[in-house]
Amino acid sequence: MSVEDIYQDLKGKLSHVVPDVELRYKAELVFEINKLKAERSVVILGHNYMEPTLFHSIPDFTGDSLALSRKAAETDKETIIFCGVRFMAETAKILNPEKTVLLPAEEAGCSLAASITAEDVRRLKQRFPGVPVVTYVNTYADVKAESDICCTSSNAAAVVESLNADPVIFLPDEYLAENVAAETGKHIIFPTGTKDEIEYETDIDYQLIGWNGRCEVHEKFTVKDIKDVRQQFPEVVILSHPECSPEVVKASDFSGSTSAMVRYVEETQAPQYLLLTECSMGDNIAAANPDKEMLRLCSVRCPHMNEITLEDTLDSLRYNQYRIEVPEEIRVRAYQAVERMLTIG
Repeated sequence: MSVEDIYQDLKGKLSHVVPDVELRYKAELVFEINKLKAERSVVILGHNYMEPTLFHSIPDFTGDSLALSRKAAETDKETIIFCGVRFMAETAKILNPEKTVLLPAEEAGCSLAASITAEDVRRLKQRFPGVPVVTYVNTYADVKAESDICCTSSNAAAVVESLNADPVIFLPDEYLAENVAAETGKHIIFPTGTKDEIEYETDIDYQLIGWNGRCEVHEKFTVKDIKDVRQQFPEVVILSHPECSPEVVKASDFSGSTSAMVRYVEETQAPQYLLLTECSMGDNIAAANPDKEMLRLCSVRCPHMNEITLEDTLDSLRYNQYRIEVPEEIRVRAYQAVERMLTIG
């Protein structure tokens, strides 16, 4: 496709979302990226939270972390460029040790992944010996290596129930853990005290052991937000991510992973939809579903996802930056936890 063809394609999808002058500039970047990609054995993976001009142009595959983990495991390309955040690129490297995995931004971290360390998990395993550890895929490789199995927001409850064990350690997202507890009918306990002197109240009945990590995006949504929106748009259908608080999830019409949200919008008819998640995703769904009315009342953006740009992706292709490396002794152990997650689906 020529630059003009790319511009016209983006304009058809995003003219109501992105200014025209930006579309013309971005079309030139997309052309250069596609040109380089065609010359090399490269696959580009794009998470649902990528900004619209990137999401709707260069990725070979788009989706949530589980879907993209599967694509990373299946690819025969020599290089994987992961337009997401660091823990996602690490997961791709865990599954493809012989391939080059590139993250377009040098940092692109995650507040939730940063909320727990491998040492924290080791302390928990000492505190609760023999208890299986389920770790959300939104964690770094060394934390995955200390886990028995990983999960995503779409299969978290299924993973917990697959263990047939009580109790289960579920890390690190506090709200996802509470939502899983509600879905599975389990009682959950959380730590008290300081990070270095973790205490748990264990003289009560419990089946899940949680952690106090949160996503800095999803924790911002409140029940008041939902009430205010419903007052203005009484027929709106509100979708929330399971990383939102249990109160927000309960007040929503639907809760699910980003891919589940996409399917819900595609398969239903409603006067309006509002997504309580990273707000680029609302724009991406609106572009893919022009017949559906998406309310643009969301202003919460992930600063880490927003570090990934078309400019940096082009530089990543040009200069093979930034390489993701996972020490082999950590990768092998983390692989077992990720592979078990993929088996459950």
